[in-house]
Amino acid sequence: MYTVYGIKNCNTVKKALDYLNGRKVPYIFHDYKKAGITKKKLTGWASQIGWEPLINKKGTTWRALDEQTKNSITSKAAAFDLAIAKTSVIKRPLIELDGKVIALGFDQETYDAIDWTV
Repeated sequence: MYTVYGIKNCNTVKKALDYLNGRKVPYIFHDYKKAGITKKKLTGWASQIGWEPLINKKGTTWRALDEQTKNSITSKAAAFDLAIAKTSVIKRPLIELDGKVIALGFDQETYDAIDWTV
C-alpha cells in the first residue's frame, strides 16, 4: 500500500489524492500537521532523492521565514530541524511504497508514467 505524506488542505496534495482516488490506487494518508515527521523518515528520503528537494522554497511557509533562518538552511541537519519544527516547509505530497520514494509533488505526466499497481 502506498503512503501519501502531506497536508490535507494543500491544493497540490488535493490534486494528487484526486488522481489516486480516480484510479482507485490504494493508499494511506500521513498528515504532517497531525502526525509530524521523524528525522529517520527524512533521512531515508534524503538518501534516495537528496535533502534539497524535500524543502519547498516556493511555498508560503518558506517565504514567511526571516532571511537569517532561510540563509541558515545550508545542510541536511539544518533542513531536517526546520522540517520537523515546521512541517509545512516539506514539499508535498511525497508518495512512497515500501520505503521507496515514488513521487514528490504532483505532475500529471509523471503520475501517468508510474505503474500504480501494488
